[in-house]
Amino acid sequence: MLRLEGITQVFGGIRALEDVSFTVNGGSITGVIGPNGAGKTTLFNVISGLYTLTSGNVYLDDRTITGFPPEKLAPLGVVRTFQNIELFGQMTVLENVMVGLHTKSTSGIIACAFKLPGHLREERIIRERARHWLDFTGIGELAGTVAGSLPFGKGRLLEIARALALEPRIILMDEPAAGLNSRETADLAGLIGRIREAGITVVLVEHDMELVMDICDDILVLNLGRKLAEGTPREIQENPAVIAAYLGEG
Repeated sequence: MLRLEGITQVFGGIRALEDVSFTVNGGSITGVIGPNGAGKTTLFNVISGLYTLTSGNVYLDDRTITGFPPEKLAPLGVVRTFQNIELFGQMTVLENVMVGLHTKSTSGIIACAFKLPGHLREERIIRERARHWLDFTGIGELAGTVAGSLPFGKGRLLEIARALALEPRIILMDEPAAGLNSRETADLAGLIGRIREAGITVVLVEHDMELVMDICDDILVLNLGRKLAEGTPREIQENPAVIAAYLGEG
């Protein structure tokens, strides 16, 4: 589904990524791991159009999406979450998800201003879809809660619900387990499994190796901006180059 060919990203004289190529199969869970500074988040920023790519190409199926900005990628079914949670703190949990769904609204200014039947019908559908994704992520009972008052773990789930509300084909998650306790991480693993069962492909950057090894079908390992290894969790666990990179041996 997603294919990267020869991705190179240079900032001044620093080569954050160099000639990285890999493929993500549709319906899979793919992990991207590596030591700090390996280029993992930079890779996500390239895919999601936040950085202007130095060289290489990104493909969704057989269509190039190289350099597409986030607002152009979302209608194609590519969304992401961020390492640092960004919520509308003064809005309710439900309203936060509805904001994402309003990007698909077809009602014009007049219909909204005069609350015409078409607009009211669309608002009802948006509210129902938002509640569906809140229930899907396990925070439906918090719909009326002000988002800024949520504990960190629930805020992470709200961010994921908002991304899923766009009904993507593929979701990129940047360190979704960061800041979560062991119970929350276990719940997250279950949620990611349900996301895959819903037909959504998952790619995640993650430092929690237990989580990665438990849920991922394939793993890409980056080190110093280069692809160090690629394979199944077992192959990665047994790869001498990966062991050396993490333990500082060799």
